[in-house]
Amino acid sequence: MTQNPRTQTLSDAGVSIWLDDLSRQRMDSGNLQELIDTRNIVGVTTNPSIFQAAISGRSEYDADIARLAGEGKDVDAVVETVTTDDVRRAADLFADVYTTSHGFDGRVSIEVDPRLAHETEKTIAQAKHLYEVVGRENVMIKIPATVEGLPAITAAIAEGISVNVTLIFSVARYEEVIDAYLTGLEQAAAAGKDLSTIHSVASFFVSRVDAEIDKRLTDLGGEAVSLQGAAGVANAQAAFGKYLEAFGSERYSALSAKGANVQRALWASTGVKNPEYSDTLYVDNLVADPSVNTMPEKTLDATADHSEPAASLNAEIATSAEGVLERVAAAGVDLDDVFALLEREGVEKFEKAWEELLATVSESIDSARA
Repeated sequence: MTQNPRTQTLSDAGVSIWLDDLSRQRMDSGNLQELIDTRNIVGVTTNPSIFQAAISGRSEYDADIARLAGEGKDVDAVVETVTTDDVRRAADLFADVYTTSHGFDGRVSIEVDPRLAHETEKTIAQAKHLYEVVGRENVMIKIPATVEGLPAITAAIAEGISVNVTLIFSVARYEEVIDAYLTGLEQAAAAGKDLSTIHSVASFFVSRVDAEIDKRLTDLGGEAVSLQGAAGVANAQAAFGKYLEAFGSERYSALSAKGANVQRALWASTGVKNPEYSDTLYVDNLVADPSVNTMPEKTLDATADHSEPAASLNAEIATSAEGVLERVAAAGVDLDDVFALLEREGVEKFEKAWEELLATVSESIDSARA
C-alpha cells in the first residue's frame, strides 16, 4: 500500500500524525492497520471520552465484561481490564513503528483516572500501575497539566515512564510542563536511569481556545470580532516558540549529552468546531519539526483530501503569534480567565465521560450476573 500524498507531506515536514481514537471494532476490522499503511498514522491517543464512545452500546466488549463479572471483578476493575487490553493490542500493532522511530512514534496513550486530576500522589501511583498493567514499552501515560499534575509528571518521568501531558491551554502552563519534564529527566539521570528510553509529548489544545475566545469576542463586538479564529493557532504557535527556547537551552543540552530526548509539542483538539473555518485550520497552520498532530478521523480525512500546509513554525512566527494574543487581550478578553475555565471544563468533561462509562459497564455487569 502507498501513503496518501498529503499526509506524507506532513510526515516529511516533521509532523507525526497520531489518530485521536481507539476502539476494538477499529482494530478487529483492520481499519487501524489500514490507516497505518495509507495515512501515515504512527500513533494513537485515547482519553475517557474515546473509551466511553468505544464501549458504550457496543457488542464487542460484552463477552469480556460477562467473563470478568463472573470472576467477581467490580466495575473499576472491569473498565481497567478492557481499556488496557485495547491499549496493549494497539501498542503491539505499532511495535515496528516504535522500533524504527527509536521510540518517538509507535506510541499509544492511556490516561490516568480523570477523577485524580487534583490528587498528586494518587496520580503518581496510578501512572505506575497503568504502565505495569499495559506492559508495553511504547505506552504513554497521560497526566493532566493541572497544578497538582505537574509534580506527578516529574515523578513519572523520574521513574522512567514516558508521559503524554494533556489538557494544556496556556503558554504559561506549557512552560511549567517543560520544566516538570526537564526536572524529571534530571532526577532520572541522578538515579542512573537510561534517559534515551524516556519520551514525552505535551498536548496543547487548540480548537477549544478558539471556541471560548470567539464567544467573548462576539460579546465585545466592534473591531474585536475581526480577531475571531486567530487565537487558537496563535496560542499554539507562541507555545512552539517556548519549545524552541527550552530545547535550545544549556539546561537541555546537558541532558541531551546524557541521551535525553526532546519533549515534542502535540497539537490536540484539532477538530474544527466552527463550520465557517477551514476543516484543516489546525493542521495547515501548525506544521512544526518536530511535532505531533493528533487528529480525529474527520480531520484526518479532510487532511488527506485537501490539506495545504503553511510554512514550518519558527521563532519569527512565534513572536508574531504573541502579538496576536496581545491584540486579543487588548480587545478586552481576559486570557488567564479563558485558560483557567478551559482547564476546569476539560477535567470536568473527562470526569463526566468516565462516570458515564462506569455506569454503562455497571449495567452490563448487572445483566451478566442476573
